[in-house]
Amino acid sequence: MGALEMSEKIKLSPDEFRLLSLFQTVTTADARDCIIDEKMERVIFVVNRGQMGMAIGKGGSNIKQLQNVINKKIELVEHSENATNFVKNIFNSNIIQEIRINDRLDGTKIALVVADAKKKGLVVGKDGRNVDKARLLAKRYFNITNVLVISPEQLIKSEKM
Repeated sequence: MGALEMSEKIKLSPDEFRLLSLFQTVTTADARDCIIDEKMERVIFVVNRGQMGMAIGKGGSNIKQLQNVINKKIELVEHSENATNFVKNIFNSNIIQEIRINDRLDGTKIALVVADAKKKGLVVGKDGRNVDKARLLAKRYFNITNVLVISPEQLIKSEKM
């Protein structure tokens, strides 16, 4: 898939398209998506699999350069065709125990992100920024309507219902 080819569903604004092009010029990595998230004052790039190192650059040099140019925080997510892996890539996978994608009776899908109760705050992120990003991207790519961060104890309770 070419660098700027988008899937049918994803529409980029002219600004997002321009930033995607800039990203690829600065990093030489292929990104498949760019989202300007005004609410969290950040730009999220979805990078093709295997391109994270190239995108970040030595010691984070590419990201620093981009952040200086666009004056917003930059966040990267590695793409995956698999919904579970994609959701895992959005978060710091070191503190996540498990991810489950559940199909609900009404036809919607929900992602359950299981993390140690003490680490749930880290997973959710300051002002909910990580879970917010996960909801945005999971819906955009896999039509997942919600992403919930739960502890293993909550998972056990939900299985008993």
